[in-house]
Amino acid sequence: MKQFPAGFTWGAATAAYQIEGGWSQDGRGPSIWDAFTHTPGKTNEGQTADTACDHYNRMEEDVALMKAMGLKSYRFSFAWSRLLPTGRDTVNEEGVAFYNRLIDALLANGITPWVTLYHWDLPLALQMETDGLLNPEVADQFARYAEVCFERFGDRVKHWITLNEPWCSAVLGHGIGYFAPGRVSQSEPYIAAHNLIRAHGKIVDVYRRKFQSWQKGVIGITNNCDWREPKTDSAADQAAAQRSMEFFLGWFADPIYRGDYPAVMREMVGDRLPHFSAEDMALIRGSSDFFGLNFYGGMYASEPPAGQAVTTIKPTGNGGMAADQRVELSDDPKWEKTDMDWNVVPDFCRKMLGWVDKRYGHPPIYITENGCALPGERDVTVAVNDTRRIDFVERYLTACHAAINTDGVDLRGYFLWSLMDNFEWALGFSKRFGLHHVDFTTGQRTPKQSAAWYGGVMARNGLE
Repeated sequence: MKQFPAGFTWGAATAAYQIEGGWSQDGRGPSIWDAFTHTPGKTNEGQTADTACDHYNRMEEDVALMKAMGLKSYRFSFAWSRLLPTGRDTVNEEGVAFYNRLIDALLANGITPWVTLYHWDLPLALQMETDGLLNPEVADQFARYAEVCFERFGDRVKHWITLNEPWCSAVLGHGIGYFAPGRVSQSEPYIAAHNLIRAHGKIVDVYRRKFQSWQKGVIGITNNCDWREPKTDSAADQAAAQRSMEFFLGWFADPIYRGDYPAVMREMVGDRLPHFSAEDMALIRGSSDFFGLNFYGGMYASEPPAGQAVTTIKPTGNGGMAADQRVELSDDPKWEKTDMDWNVVPDFCRKMLGWVDKRYGHPPIYITENGCALPGERDVTVAVNDTRRIDFVERYLTACHAAINTDGVDLRGYFLWSLMDNFEWALGFSKRFGLHHVDFTTGQRTPKQSAAWYGGVMARNGLE
């Protein structure tokens, strides 16, 4: 038996755009992802999340699924444009009512809500009218939106995540155009990232000044990072791996925990990397009560041969700003892969946790996403027998257990991605991560073996 610490948080996660549907229902405004998916050629087979899992209309059924599997905590996001259709000004009371019903249903069933304020679905009006994440004023718009959420829901929600994976919004959305808003640039990712980090600081400032003392919740940010293993023991490859980690995770975590971007980024990006004002940094530094980490895989990192250009990255490979960091990434052909073509190397999870622990001064860490997409799961008879997912999660949880008990990492929780099959962004409905199979024609939910297995893990607070 591998027992986890008393009070360890067990959960599953989703995101509003990926499951809710109801895209124009009850006053919801359009988001950048609505515009992106409705643009020909942007998603798998032109698929959209107009309906997705129809969670907006089947919420009670989905909470019943959570209850049936013994879910302890549920991480989900608010759709900004469902609450503030233009991103600002008038509050949509029907959107407020929906999230009130969801939160109340969770609490009534003994499930703790963890709310992500921003999971990539910027209201379209802010993109069209003010240039979205490229406008410094967007940080104040984030703060105003967050204040509405704290006012309306903070009496019951005690766990807040400001942003989910701002790396994706910056690099995939503004660097290579793979995600909404579909922009391609070598400079815009740094501007978008900068404004997102500023937004995080302002959101946390609002919460701490006006709400935290009496609502008594915690607030943090979730970043994603894949592990970079030096391809060889050479000093050059070790430096390349460290550089890749700093360009990936340090980019977003260093300002919060260390007071500025990594020095190697300042050196290699130059004038394209913005500077924080003293006022901004006063809000940013120390602005996370916990370290949220989404972790899925990793790659080898090595120093590229002299004179070799490093200009492209695989969209699903999470390579970072390749031309700037000058790191060559590669796989071991022996590594198992998920249906996302992501490498399955559980020991990388342990190493990742250790890196965060050491670099950022032993913070409390929550893995806010980990999981796998498996092939063939469109067929429900295949999907329900997902022993490979069980094996995947068990191996990663074993790595987490070692990080806690052998390495002394302060890991306090684990959220499995995802509660149910859903809309996988540009890949549409072609990839399935869920503990529950979803028939996207009928909306029928069917528990997979992993749902019952994970329920047992949560009930025992550990692995058998």
